[in-house]
Parts: sequence; structure tokens; C-alpha cells
Amino acid sequence: MTADEAMRLVNNGDSIFIQGSTSVPNVLEQALARRGNELKGVKVYSAFNITREEAPFCKPEYKEAFLTNSLFLCADQRRWVAEGYGSMIPAFLGEIPFLFRSRQIPLDIAFINCSPPDENGYCSYGMSADLAFSAVECSRIIIAQINKSMPYLCGAAVIHESKITAAVECDDAPVALHFGEPTPIESAIGRYIANEIPDGATLQIGVGGIPNAVLNGIKHHQHLGLHTEAMTDGVVRLIEEGVIDNSLKKVRPGKSVASLALGSEHMYEFLNHNQDVEFYDVAWTNDPQVIRQNPRVIAINSALEVDLTGQVCADSIGTTIFSSVGGQHDFMYGGALSEGGKTFIALPSRTSKGRAKIVPTLTPGAGVVTTRFQTQFVVTEHGIVYLRNLNLAERAKALISIAHPDDREDLARAARERFGYSFDRIY
Repeated sequence: MTADEAMRLVNNGDSIFIQGSTSVPNVLEQALARRGNELKGVKVYSAFNITREEAPFCKPEYKEAFLTNSLFLCADQRRWVAEGYGSMIPAFLGEIPFLFRSRQIPLDIAFINCSPPDENGYCSYGMSADLAFSAVECSRIIIAQINKSMPYLCGAAVIHESKITAAVECDDAPVALHFGEPTPIESAIGRYIANEIPDGATLQIGVGGIPNAVLNGIKHHQHLGLHTEAMTDGVVRLIEEGVIDNSLKKVRPGKSVASLALGSEHMYEFLNHNQDVEFYDVAWTNDPQVIRQNPRVIAINSALEVDLTGQVCADSIGTTIFSSVGGQHDFMYGGALSEGGKTFIALPSRTSKGRAKIVPTLTPGAGVVTTRFQTQFVVTEHGIVYLRNLNLAERAKALISIAHPDDREDLARAARERFGYSFDRIY
């Protein structure tokens, strides 16, 4: 049927899950928005949406029609939430499927963006298995874009065509992301982390300049494994070059494992029907008890700011919500439990506008994503420090040593006021 015909399945008060990553079903979103003047109280749940433009249902005239709840805020709804029309539900990404399955977040309808069916009638969830897997399981109505341009990704994240309530055919290529070469600051951070990664490690690594710089620094490593949240071009390059061969992993040995993907057209072509790369429910990929089973887990995550005790904010700028906790906690915890595992928080010492990112205390209203009890390595372009065995005064001294040189005097003054003699005696 057409997208507009499929939207007749949506009723007032329904709860809808909309698939994320670069699998956002744009055709269905647009059709839903076209019903904005007819509907009321429709709850919309989504996470980590990578789109070309803002969500079409996030318009003031639809504020009574659609009640948006982001589970990981991205640019498509960031302004909407900042203006107070929508909101964000704080949750570890790996635990959100439980909220669906336990009906703490009850779902009626799932919008998904699928590949065409294979010879056995199975459609792949494309670039986003993460929450789509559980959302489809928990919804009574499944509305699917059957997308000619959606790659078929292997693993558990498939749905038989007989389970689809309404199928809308389209040809809508996933959003392609292209990242430039790392900056000198990102490259310096990447080198510090790369030096800490042993051969045979299992990687969890994110998206952007710092992760790419790390990957550039380990291109001569051997027998690396991949068990991550997001598949990116950088890790695809290492798979193609044989650096990542997954030969020493304990969980799905021989296979690269992820729950979502975002990157270039080349990456999408590489993943299409590639049985060496598998995508799974994020409740499994991000389970710390699964993660810890792999040896030498290396978890690399970013931050917006870090205070002098090692508290990490990664979801907000003061009271303004920017993203969410995502899988940072899941992998920081699982990596710490892994035999030989190491976890890293990587960030430039200052923002692009010159604001310090290592601070005496977090900005009022900022959220603690990784607690001071979990933080191991913190890395800036000025160095790398290990906090786990340090007292509060020692942590402050260590973090000041990798802050921007122009910020260190003010940070030391704040540390003296806070920690007294215990800081002065070691500084």
C-alpha cells in the first residue's frame, strides 16, 4: 500500500517506535506528519536518528498531535527538545529493549526501514538492529518501508515478510556520512590511545575524528576483534586489511559484531550480505556480562566535560540536553570487567570556542554519564592519565596535567580550595 494508506493504521493515543541510525524511515515519517492535523496524543519514541533534515512531525502546529520522546537525542529533534516541545528519556541504551519488553514503555506500532526480502522471505532491518529488534517484537502493528536501496545486513536482525502489517515500497538511499582526516588535536589523542591497545584486543569504538585517529594508529596491529555498538568506515578499513580478524574473540569468534551502522556508500556496499559481519539486538551487544567475556576489551568513548574527580558528562551542555548516555556506560562497565580490558574517555582539552573541557566542577545541570568510580583512562592532546587507583586530590593533579596549559593555574587554585593540604602536598 502507499505510505498515506499505511498511516490510516495510526490512531489517537497510539505509541509509535521509529527506527534510527541511518535506517530512519523517512517516507513513513513524512506520511505521519501529513496526518498531524487529524491526530492527537500520539507518542513517538526514537533514538540516534541520522537524517538529512529535522523530523517532519516536530512542528509547533503538531504539538498536540505528536508527543516526542527521544531515547538518544540527535539533530533531527534537538531544537524541538530545547524549545520544550519534546523531551528525552534517560536510559542506558542496552536496557531500553527491557523497557519495551516489560511494557514500561508500551508500543503499539513500529515504523521500520527494511531491505527487500531474500529468497526465503526475510527482510533485514538494515543499518539499525539496535532497538528495532525489540520494538518489532513488542508492537502489534509493523509498518515497513521496503527499500530497494537498503543493504541486507546479516545476523539476527531480520523479519519475515509475513510479520509485516503494511509494506510501503520505496527507493530511499541511507544517509551517507563522510568524515575528513583527523585534526592535529584528534591525531595526538589517537596516538596516546593506540599506544595502550595490545594485539588481540577486542574493540568498541565510536564515530568521528578521535576514533578515526585511533584506528589510524593501530593499522599495524594483529588479530584484533570487534564487538561494538556502531559499525563505521574506520573499522571496515581494518577488516578489509586483515587487522581485525576476530580470531581471538570468545563471543562470536571470527565475526565482527555491532548493533547499528553509519558511514559511507562504500561501507554500505561492504556490509551488504556480508556474513562475516553480524548485527544484533542492543540488549545483547551492550550487555556488560557479554562484553566482559571477550579478552582485552578496549572501550573508547567521548565526553563534553570531565571534572577534577573524574566525573564524565557526555549527554548535556549544562541544562541543555545534547544526546544521551547511549552505550557509554555499558562498555565502560563491561570493558572494566574484561580480562586485560581498558576503558578510555577521550576529549580535546578545549572546545572549538576555547572553553575548557576539564573543569573544577561540572556545569550546573550537566548529567553524569560515567561516574568517578568507573573512569579509568582520560586522554587529551596533552597526555593520558589513569585515575582508577588515585584518591581525589591525586586525580585532580593528574587531570590538571593534561588540561590546556592556559587552564591549569585556575584548575590548581580550584583544587586547593576543594581538597586543601591533601592537594598541596602532592602538587
